[in-house]
Amino acid sequence: MDKLDALESQSVYILREAYREFKSLVMLWSIGKDSTVLLWLARKAFFGHVPFPLVHIDTSYKIPEMIKYRDELALKFKLNMIVGQNSQALKDKRTFPDGALDRISCCKALKTDALKNTLSGDWPRLRLNHKSRQYEVDTNTEPYIGVIVGARADEEGSRSKERYFSPRDRNSDWDVGDQPPELWNQFKTDFAPGTHIRIHPLLDWTELNIWEYIQREEVPITRLYFDQGNGKRYRSLGCYPCTNPVDSTAKNVADVVKELREGKFKNIAERSGREQDKEDGGGLETLRKEGYM
Repeated sequence: MDKLDALESQSVYILREAYREFKSLVMLWSIGKDSTVLLWLARKAFFGHVPFPLVHIDTSYKIPEMIKYRDELALKFKLNMIVGQNSQALKDKRTFPDGALDRISCCKALKTDALKNTLSGDWPRLRLNHKSRQYEVDTNTEPYIGVIVGARADEEGSRSKERYFSPRDRNSDWDVGDQPPELWNQFKTDFAPGTHIRIHPLLDWTELNIWEYIQREEVPITRLYFDQGNGKRYRSLGCYPCTNPVDSTAKNVADVVKELREGKFKNIAERSGREQDKEDGGGLETLRKEGYM
């Protein structure tokens, strides 16, 4: 078994364990490469079918091509697609682009608060109707307790402190110092009632592993990750006012894999183009303790 086979096998095992242990389960899909690989793995784990809803938090500031790609893939794969949003903050113009908040506060409002209230069912959720190809108000207000996330330990500092099965309190707040030990393949999945669980099947994957897997499996990803002729591409995707592309002439998956193998970004953080990370001291721990993805 090669490295990718071993990583795939472990991730599939975690996904199946999560499905077996947590009945109220969803998977976050940010449209980025990691969560799209996670989606691909979920389809493998359940023989082409994803048996739980996918949740996307739409800040309304995502790069338009991301949303187009999301809906095309959701229809193609027949995904149970749910979209959450902090519509009140957007209506009141309480955002960084509107000049009302700094980047961290904006992320908290449009991502953290939106995610927590979407998961709890306290805010309206939209669900994709595959017949009309439109989003409609979701009549199901059941809270989701188990949340599958495409976080990787090597992506940034706070994610390296996660576990495969990582508990949060009733408010989705994260106590970094109160994490269960995970020895070998022994995972704690029995938690007190009311505990929210974040599940991280990609925790031990690296950026290069992700791209090698995309290449091997021919995973469909957005072209934003490739140079479109201006010598730049995105290495990490987010809201367009706070996300910068990197200098790169990689025009396809093979080019990206080659760049990473040659160490082009060896001393440059993967999320170096994400301005909110810089405002949070170079990481996301402040936001993630409060429930950020």
